[in-house]
Amino acid sequence: MSIIRTENLCFSYKSGDEENPVITEVLKNINLDIKKGEFVSILGHNGSGKSTLAKHFNAILLPSSGKVYIDGIDTSDESRLFDIRKRAGMVFQNPDNQIVASIVEEDVAFALENMGVPYEEMRKRVDDALESVGMYEYRFHSPNQLSGGQKQRVAIAGIIAMRPECIILDEPTAMLDPHGRREVMKTIKNLNKEYGITIVLITHYMNEAVESDRVIVIDRGEIILDDIPENVFSQAEKMKSIGLDIPQTSELIYLLGKEGIKLDSHIITEEKCVEALYELLKG
Repeated sequence: MSIIRTENLCFSYKSGDEENPVITEVLKNINLDIKKGEFVSILGHNGSGKSTLAKHFNAILLPSSGKVYIDGIDTSDESRLFDIRKRAGMVFQNPDNQIVASIVEEDVAFALENMGVPYEEMRKRVDDALESVGMYEYRFHSPNQLSGGQKQRVAIAGIIAMRPECIILDEPTAMLDPHGRREVMKTIKNLNKEYGITIVLITHYMNEAVESDRVIVIDRGEIILDDIPENVFSQAEKMKSIGLDIPQTSELIYLLGKEGIKLDSHIITEEKCVEALYELLKG
């Protein structure tokens, strides 16, 4: 069953004065179907429209034309906005912009208080959410004492406490160091595999996209690739032609191929690459 579905989604904005408006198309006829429980990565260079698309999944933006449905609810139905955001939570690039309280557990409880969740239920949800992201022992800490990766995990816990079916993460590791990125990715994968939460990850780190079930590539507001990671990253020339990198393993295989050393271009993990190189050298 679909958790996110778009039908001919188009989005544009106007700039300039009223007499001579300039219309800029950002998204063009996007048709997507994301199933419950999927882990989907969306890739695209700056200005490709990927973050704009993500904001449609949480009704932060509404289509200029076409439709977006979240668990069957039309995002243009203003009376259902609360229902939409209960089902699809959003995590942004900078965790400092999402943290509003001076104590970690109070921050995670913030949205629940606004929702009117009874105290006992709220207490359980906050504890469960912090446990799920590995931050329970920090529940009495000030967010200011935390690292970037820990802050981002607290921001994710705040969304989890609302019990969403889907979490949309807009470049959540962009401002983190490598250790912080690993922490957050481990959390995201656990939420997907252990709790069955649908994950939509907007990222520019190709090695993060490798870990997803499905990769969608956007260029100039249009979907140009939508497949499993192995099939997307095997198209090295196409990815490079639109200004995107490929994972380091795919890059190595691509460069070896240009020198006449042929390995399976669908290999995307270091382990499989080592095995293939071993077999090649042994032979």
